[in-house]
Amino acid sequence: MEPNIIKATISLITRKQMQLEDYFEFLNPDDIRIKGHRIGIDHVIQYYLQGYSSEEILEELPSLNLEKIYATLTYYLKNRTEIDAYMLRLSKWQEQRYQESLANPSPLMQRLKAFKVQREQELLNRA
Repeated sequence: MEPNIIKATISLITRKQMQLEDYFEFLNPDDIRIKGHRIGIDHVIQYYLQGYSSEEILEELPSLNLEKIYATLTYYLKNRTEIDAYMLRLSKWQEQRYQESLANPSPLMQRLKAFKVQREQELLNRA
């Protein structure tokens, strides 16, 4: 599967005279987005690593096109070590943010939890 992705992408890039990096916005070392979208390359790569084909990724992310999906996968395959490290840093950052949100819930989350407890209590009192 990997050689086909690379061949298809090289063909597209050659026809358009583009560099592979032209498909992405490098906002900072830990935030790489697909140009023209708010979608990070991590979303496409996560689907790929879960076994999704390019066409199935397109079904999950319909605002993209196959060209951008192929470019993302080719970039990943050509830079696997660096992108795997990027994905690991991103995963750790996301987990840290999640744990922080559990430890220090926002006022909105506090109100929602209180409302949920109140609603459950009302349902129990009716029974």
